[in-house]
Amino acid sequence: MKSLPRILMVLAVLALLTLFVFPMWKIVLYAPQYPDGVEMHIWINKIGGETKSTIQNINILNHYVGMKKIEPDAIKELKYFPYIIMVMAALGLLAAVVNRKGFYLTWVILMAALAIAGFYDFYLWEYDYGHTLDPHAPMQFEDASFQPPLIGRKEIINFTAVSLPHISGYFAGLSMVLATSAWWFKRKIGR
Repeated sequence: MKSLPRILMVLAVLALLTLFVFPMWKIVLYAPQYPDGVEMHIWINKIGGETKSTIQNINILNHYVGMKKIEPDAIKELKYFPYIIMVMAALGLLAAVVNRKGFYLTWVILMAALAIAGFYDFYLWEYDYGHTLDPHAPMQFEDASFQPPLIGRKEIINFTAVSLPHISGYFAGLSMVLATSAWWFKRKIGR
């Protein structure tokens, strides 16, 4: 039982590191012409989809309503997020070595703050992407917003956009649960 908090913290770090293996988020666009949906995957360091042409297809669709192109190389977060996750993994391992409840709790609080900041940044990106439209676009829609939902489902003209965590997004959430459990067990053992 004494080593359980350390084991849980190491598992939390491993769960967090899945961000480098699997996509963390997905946005799927359904329409009559795409009954199976066009699925875009957001990784910690890149944007792609189920096929190599996913981003190209989305950019073609977006061109008609005047939305900006999705250019992964221009998204600065994809360059620095991996470093933030590596630092958090190192801090998580340090917490496991030190094995103090305060270290576990601090890691959880930092992760929660990063998650909130990440959601806010994602919202701002989606807002800009869905509201900054080319006034000379082939198709014009008065007072239209093409912003995908932050999470959940939204009707956008003849499309249904669904935005949800993907595999490593769930694992990142699990890492916080595991680290919270490490803190809780360490606190219980300390009594």
